[in-house]
Amino acid sequence: MSTTELAATAAAMVAPGTGILAADESTGTMEKRLVAQGLPATEEMRRQYRSLIVSTPRLGEWISGVILYDETIRQVNDEGTPLRTIAAAAGMLPGIKVDKGAKPLAGSPEEKITEGLDGLRERLAEYVSLGAKFAKWRAVLTIGEQIPSATAVHTNAHALARYAALAQEAGVVPIVEPEVLMDGAHSLERAEEVTTEVLAAVFAELRAQRVALEGIVLKPNMVVAGTDCPAQPSVAEAAEATVRTLRRTVPAAVPGIAFLSGGQSDATATAHLDAINRLGPLPWRATFSFGRALLAPALRAWAGAQENVPAAQQALAHRAELNGAASSGAYDATRE
Repeated sequence: MSTTELAATAAAMVAPGTGILAADESTGTMEKRLVAQGLPATEEMRRQYRSLIVSTPRLGEWISGVILYDETIRQVNDEGTPLRTIAAAAGMLPGIKVDKGAKPLAGSPEEKITEGLDGLRERLAEYVSLGAKFAKWRAVLTIGEQIPSATAVHTNAHALARYAALAQEAGVVPIVEPEVLMDGAHSLERAEEVTTEVLAAVFAELRAQRVALEGIVLKPNMVVAGTDCPAQPSVAEAAEATVRTLRRTVPAAVPGIAFLSGGQSDATATAHLDAINRLGPLPWRATFSFGRALLAPALRAWAGAQENVPAAQQALAHRAELNGAASSGAYDATRE
């Protein structure tokens, strides 16, 4: 696929008023969420839940693409229609998580390195045959005393760039996700410092690997203080720190930035996204790629009962609509 075609797909992923739904929870993560709702952690329960998500009426008005897990891209609804096909028919591009998870980094076991490069070219080819239009790889960096180390920053940036190059070779747009976790007691200033360092390293590696920046979507963390920090910034302060960091590190060639929610509450993540867009005009589209911040209300409303499917879908559509508005700086908090 040419750079022009990749760029067109990337632009569609961050189209005005839309964002990306991260429905790519691993089997283990999905099981924990089902158990927390008192539901059996079975493949059938996961299939029912994911089926109600992709079949939510009007979801394609606010969701441009859905990141799926390996299990999900192969699942079908009750009538036997693949979930990926249902998503595509609703105007949502099917995507796929391709990394194999974060593992302890050799020599610095309190830090993580994301694995999954071995065999990635072949796996990407299979996912393309299943209809995937984009892919996702997540790197995880922790802020702590003397971390992240230069080793962790470099190795994760290098792996992200190698993945991105392979994805573009396969004809899919790579979502590049370097997440600086909000866990810890670090200040907003420390989060800004680390996020700046991480993003600068990522883009240096992307250039070194000859990745076409016009054909990627960046999925970073918002710059926020650690959850245990006693001095929590206002929404405006976090938005200003986020935009300042991105302006210093992200080339204008990148078509869009789709933020992860990173453990923020539903409303807080939406408010931050809205505040970021109100600081525009920005060099890139600023939108969302939320998981829990979109899906948690739907899972609670569903509770495993077929009669609750309409209520769950309404909860998901409502949050998607609110975030679609926030991606244009038009969020109305009174609609919460």
